[in-house]
Amino acid sequence: MRKLVYVILTTMAVALVGCVTINVYFPEAAAQKAADQFIGNVLDQAGPAAKPDAKQPPPAPKDSGNHPSAMLLDLLIPAAQAAETPDLRVQTSATEAIRARMHQRFGGTLGQQLDSGAVGFTHDGMVAVRDAAKVPLSQRAQANAAVADENRDRNALYREIASANGHPEWESQIRATFAKSWIEKAHAGWYYQNAAGAWQKK
Repeated sequence: MRKLVYVILTTMAVALVGCVTINVYFPEAAAQKAADQFIGNVLDQAGPAAKPDAKQPPPAPKDSGNHPSAMLLDLLIPAAQAAETPDLRVQTSATEAIRARMHQRFGGTLGQQLDSGAVGFTHDGMVAVRDAAKVPLSQRAQANAAVADENRDRNALYREIASANGHPEWESQIRATFAKSWIEKAHAGWYYQNAAGAWQKK
């Protein structure tokens, strides 16, 4: 009888580990929510920067008499449940520093260039000069520097979020999610690129 119990518990443990491995996928809904919140904070649409969510401590493990197979299940079941409710970590010291620099740019040179139509959001989550003629000659170097700085920070942001979540391979998906959100949250009158790369006015 004891042998049968061990076989059943071992089979369940292997199945749970398999579930944990299979269910590691890009959390698209969580990424969209995180992108909307981050960009809203940059553009002042969602108030001050949100504080990290306070995670509730996991429930205290039940006393299982320290039986090895029971302890194994106690470890695996919370891991399987966590895999079913994916989350995306966006706030780190690096992303907060990036957010602050972006916020400053949107309140200054970059925001002015977006308002004038000189600069727009690209379909790949970056910014680009759309019409240099709209920038006075004396301000072109400053405008180009703002675009370069913004793009440098955006690349760093997408990379940092992927790394902070332990999945560097998610960088392209995070970039695509943010690209969509930048365009959705663009102010009226700002320009953005459609999927074909053509400029359109919001």
